[in-house]
Order: sequence, then C-alpha cells, then structure tokens
Amino acid sequence: MYFSAMHRSKMRPSATAAQRAAHSDPKTKSPPASSKWVQQFLLFALFFAGLMLLHAPLLRLPYFWDEAGYYVPAARDLFLTGTLIPQSTPSNAHPPLVMAWLALAWRVFGYSTLVTRTAMLGLSAFSLLGLFRLSRIAANLHVAWATTVLVALYPVYFTQSSMAQVDLPAAGFTFWALAAYLEDRPWKQALWFSLAALTKETAILAPLALFGWELLGYFIRRNWTEGGKESRWKEILPPEDRRSHLLFLLVPVVPLAAWYAYHYAKTGFLLGNPEFFRYNVAATLNPLRVPLALAMRLWQLFGYFGLYLLTLAGLLAMLRPPQLERRLEKKMVNGAARPRIPFWMQAAFLCVLLAYLVFMSAVGGAVLARYMLPVVPLVILALVSTLWRRVRYWKLIVGAVAIAFGAALFSNPPYGFSLEDNLAYRDYIVMHAEASRFLALRYSGERVLTAWPASDELSRPWLGYVGRPFLVVRIEDFSHPQIDTAARVRNRFDVALVFSTKYQPAHALFGIENWDAWQRIKEKFFGYHRDLLPEDIARRLGGTIAYHKELNGQWIAVIAVEREPEARGAESGAHLSCVGTGLCPVQAGRSPASTRESRDSHSHQMAGMRFGYDPNAFARGKVESVARRQR
Repeated sequence: MYFSAMHRSKMRPSATAAQRAAHSDPKTKSPPASSKWVQQFLLFALFFAGLMLLHAPLLRLPYFWDEAGYYVPAARDLFLTGTLIPQSTPSNAHPPLVMAWLALAWRVFGYSTLVTRTAMLGLSAFSLLGLFRLSRIAANLHVAWATTVLVALYPVYFTQSSMAQVDLPAAGFTFWALAAYLEDRPWKQALWFSLAALTKETAILAPLALFGWELLGYFIRRNWTEGGKESRWKEILPPEDRRSHLLFLLVPVVPLAAWYAYHYAKTGFLLGNPEFFRYNVAATLNPLRVPLALAMRLWQLFGYFGLYLLTLAGLLAMLRPPQLERRLEKKMVNGAARPRIPFWMQAAFLCVLLAYLVFMSAVGGAVLARYMLPVVPLVILALVSTLWRRVRYWKLIVGAVAIAFGAALFSNPPYGFSLEDNLAYRDYIVMHAEASRFLALRYSGERVLTAWPASDELSRPWLGYVGRPFLVVRIEDFSHPQIDTAARVRNRFDVALVFSTKYQPAHALFGIENWDAWQRIKEKFFGYHRDLLPEDIARRLGGTIAYHKELNGQWIAVIAVEREPEARGAESGAHLSCVGTGLCPVQAGRSPASTRESRDSHSHQMAGMRFGYDPNAFARGKVESVARRQR
C-alpha cells in the first residue's frame, strides 16, 4: 500500500525526474481547451446517466433521518423566505451552499423529492468527475476508471449520492481542489477548497492539512540547504518549482469565517445552537472516548462494508515486485516497471487523511461513516494503484471488490451500522411510509406518541409521509426509561408509533454486539440505547398492537392505547397549565390570533416528553420545530 511505502528505497534519479515531469505537468501535449471541456462534459453526462439509472427506484422516496430533520427544512426555509438561517429547525451553523443549490432546483423545477434527489445526483456525478480527474493526474487512465467505479458502488457513497446532505458534495469539491493542487493551479485550488468549506465546515481540514505540510516542507528544505546536502525528504515533499504559494491554501478560511460571522450576527451563536455544540463537541472531548472513536474511524477507512477485501489485497500486493510494461506507452519504454503514484502526492493524500482521522475521532457525537467520504476514495485510489502496479490480473480483484460492494448494498453486515450506509435506509422509509398511511386511515386526528425522526415525518406533510399533520408527543427513544415515562402520562396521547431506531444484527460478528462491556461503553460515549420490542412497549403503555411489520432486521408498530374514562377530562387541565407560556397545542377551528403564542415556541417539555405543535404554521409565516440532536 502506497501510504506505507514512503520509507522504501528511492527510485533512480532518472526515473524520478521522468515521473515528476509526467505527473507534475499533466498539461504536456494536452488537447485544446475546448476538447477538454467536451470530454469532461461527456464524462459528467455518463456518470449522471449511470447514477440516475441505478437510483431510479429511490428517486421518489420521502426524506430520511437528517434529511428530514435539518437539511430539507433548512433548504425549504431558504426557498420560501430567502433566509440563510433556518427558521423551521434550530440552526447548526452548517454553511448554506447545498441548501442554496436545492432551493435553486426547486425554484426552477418545483418542490418534490424527485427534484431534490435528481439535484443531489448531479452533485454526485460532478464529484465522481472530480475523483476521476484526480485519479488520472495521480496515476493513469486505468486506475482512474477502476477507482471511480469502485467509489460509485461503495455503499456509503452510493446511498449518500441521492440524499439531501452535505458530506458527499463537500468531498466532491475536495477532489477537484486536490486535482488543482497536484496540477499546481493555485487559484483553482483556492476556489474549489472555498466551495468545499462553504458546503461543510469540516472540509477546511484538507487545505489546512496541506498548509501544515507545505510549511513543514519549507523548514526541511531550508535545513538541508544550510547543511549543503540533499535530504531523503526530497521525493516526499512537493516539487520546489511549483508556482503555488502556501498562502493560497489559507484563502478558504476567509469565506468560511465570513459565514460564521454572519451566523453569529443573526443568531448569537458561533458554532450552531447550544445543543448541537454540546452533542458534537463538548461531550466528545473525552480522553477515553477519542481512542475508541479512532478505532472506529480506522475501520471505516480500511474495513467497512467490504473495504477490508481491497485493503487485504493491497497489502498482499505489496509483497510482489512491480509489473513490467508490455508495450510502448508514451515515454515508458518496453519492459520498464509500472510507476507508482509519486511520493509527494502520496504524502499530500496522507496529510489530508490524517487530518480527518484525528479530527473526526475527537469531534462528532455520532461516528458516522459519511463524515469520512472526503478521504475514503483516496484510500481506494492508493489501493487500486497498488494492485495495478504489482498484480498482473488486477482487474479481476477490482471486479471482485465491486461485486462485494454491490452485495453490501443489499445485505446487512454482521455488526452494527448506520441505516443510511446501505439500502437499509430504503427499508426504513418504506416501513414508515406504510405505517404513516395506516395512521392516516385508522387514526386521523389522534395524538401520536413517537420519537424523532418520526415526529417530524408525522407533523410535516412536505416531508412526504402524510397528507395532513398529526399532533405529536415526542419522546427521545423507545428504551425502558422513556417508555415508562410515557406510560405515566398516557392520557396525553391516543396512539403510539414505535420503531427500531438502531440495527441489531441477529448474528453479530464474534458476538461483540451482545457483550455487556461493549454496550456499556457505547451507552457512555456514543449515546447507545436498546429499544424495547413492540410487545413490551404495548404492555407497558396498556395498549394493543394494531399494526406491525418487520423487514431485514428493522421493525415498526402502531399501538392503540386504551384510554381511561376520565382521560378526556384531564386534557383541559393539561391545556390550562400552558396558558400564558405560548406552548398550548393548536386545535382545529381556532383562529391564528388565538394561537400566536403557541406558534412562537419551538417545543414543550413535560415529564421527559416534548410536544410539537402546529406544523402548518409555516403557511402563516411562522415555524415550529422539535428540539433534537443534530449531526
């Protein structure tokens, strides 16, 4: 594997010079600019058409999890009101570039999930084009095609391609920026890194990491110049004749700082709302949590969803000598060893990878695989290049890994994972849509107990689950303490929508998911909980299961709660308790004026539960939301 090969013996000076010339100046004997644009457009069209074809069954699915909880509401606010700061959900300070892209798409083509997912697939195709260009500059055309296909099929990238979230577009802009960095195009790299930072703030890690590497290289060169001798660092550091000044790598800090200044001026908070900051920063900086998160991040980089096959193949390939070229190809003579990615390019990739690895191990309440999308393709690129260089039948190995990625899309692994990382998210959406339709047919107008994100699915029709909003009583999850809390005030809801919030493998790898010690660690550091089964929830709430469905390890149920005779009379007392606080539920037939105070509140918390009100207030210029952990 290339990242581990930097300490190996140096290449011959002549070979080094030839490779540097070939890789540092990709414009040598290049076609005219117009021809390049045509080629890139055709490649983009090919990638976009392929993604549309593969995602065709998914394009009309309602929104899922963080899509429904933050990104779509934020984009919808921008679409309807023109404000960059979300109004219908607490702001978490993510830069607004993707939300602006979605608002533009809705303005042109109309608001629908089809338009949303098509717009995101356009960004995904553009990201693949950037990765293809980066791979071709760093390696060659064969490696570029293989890398692009594998990344497109990698389950995490595949599912994120059509989701209205920001991590994949940020990765795409980073690919374009790294390509410009390798080509020594300073202003282009500054532009692409700036767009990446305005897509998601953590994308600033890449230019800062490269800035640190360039600065270290400056001091190393000065030391070996003063000593009058060359250093073994010469092949690892960027070429000395590059036009780019390291200060260009600090340009993206300016627009990101401007966004944060604007956000602070409008909200009074610099890094999002206090709950967002607590969950993603303050609660994660624990010296015991960081190494555990680091181990999980390493698994996501080298083993997650079939990546272990590619990693193992790359490590074994390192034991073999380089393959010899069998034909004349550009400046390589017949019989020459296949070239590696130049060491200085490997070093640049490694710096970016380490920056993400360290930062994402220390920050982020949820250790989600999508946060590593800017660097996982760099690992795939390095491993594919290793196979191409050292294995004769490397295409067979790449094909086998592609098949493994495709299988991982449809089959759940024997360990816990986020539902958004393969097509399990589709199963979730389908089950929730069916249960929502059942509620609309059987319990229209009733008060529903549930947890986020179903609380948003039922209270916001524009998310695609219901035609009319339900009055929702929200609990945090379906664990033992939360269900017992709900049981004590069951007169406040008529029906419960309960579902599995986490995937629990039936046969866990090495049984680790069932270890008590591991569960305690996850509970303490990663917010883990175990949901009660529908039968247990129904028994504790004193209700009966009216609807139940299971699909590929997930489940959902509707529980009709048996009401006590005096329950209705108790409701008036509950309503009186909120008079003057702006937290009363909005009832049909009440005028907007009489409910103005209730519409101004975000949420109402009582006995451990939160009550979301008046989802249609947006049409009257007001908004509502339920406080939640955002990622």
